[in-house]
Amino acid sequence: MRLFHSLLLAGILAVSMPLQAAEPFTVAIAANLKYVFDDLAAEFKKQTGIEAQSVLNASGKIATQVRQGAPFDVFMSADMEFPEGLYKEGFAVTAPKPYAYGLLVLWSQTGADLSKGVAGVADPAVAKVAIANPKVAPFGKQSLKAMEFYKVKAAIEPKLVYGESITQVSQYVDSKAVDVGFSAKSIVIAPETAGKGKWVPVPEESYEPIAQGIVILKHGIDSNADAARKFYGFVQSEKARAIFAQYGYKLP
Repeated sequence: MRLFHSLLLAGILAVSMPLQAAEPFTVAIAANLKYVFDDLAAEFKKQTGIEAQSVLNASGKIATQVRQGAPFDVFMSADMEFPEGLYKEGFAVTAPKPYAYGLLVLWSQTGADLSKGVAGVADPAVAKVAIANPKVAPFGKQSLKAMEFYKVKAAIEPKLVYGESITQVSQYVDSKAVDVGFSAKSIVIAPETAGKGKWVPVPEESYEPIAQGIVILKHGIDSNADAARKFYGFVQSEKARAIFAQYGYKLP
C-alpha cells in the first residue's frame, strides 16, 4: 500500500509539474538573407545536429526588438552599425564581424526598361519605385546613395514607395504594384525567384559597400551558448562562405 501511494504521488507530480523545455535556438536575420539562410541552416544542422530557426525583419527593427528584450541568440545584420550599437550598449557579447557584402540590384516584373540603370528610373515611364525604409534597412539607405550618385534623387523621390524591408519590396515587385524595386542580388538569383522579371546590377561605385555583420547576443550566451558559438563560427567557415557566394554575395 505504501508503494502504491508513492507511485500515485509521483504520477501526480509528473502531471502537475510542467516540463522545462529548452528555448529554441533563434537567429534574427536581415531581410536580404531570406533565402540563403535556409541553406545555411540546413548545412549547420547537418554538421552539428542543431536546428536554427530564423526571425526575419529589417536590421533596424531587429535591433529595436533586441533592446526591448526579444529572445534572439544571434543577429545577422545587413550592416555593421546596428550590431555595433547593440555591442556598445551591452546587448551583444561580440563585436560585429563582417560575414558578407550585399549587392544592390534594380528589379522589375512589369517590363520596365532597365537598360539605363538607376538614371533610367527617373524616366516618366516609370511611375512607382520601391525601396526598403532607409531608416531601418541598410539596402534602402544605399539605394538613396545610388540615386544621389547619379543625381536623380529629386526626380525619383516623388515616385518612391517604401517597404518595411527588402522582403516587402520583393512583394511590391512580385505583385507589380511598382514598376521597379531596389533589391538585393541574393533575392533575385535565389531559386525561388530566379527568372521572375528582369534585373540589372546597380554599379558598386554608386553606393557604399554593404558590409553585413554578425554578433552573438547576450540572450544567446545566457540561454543557448553552445549553439550560438557554434553558429557564429560556422557562418565564417569555408562551407558557409561558399553558400554566400552561390547567392551572389561578395566575401570579406
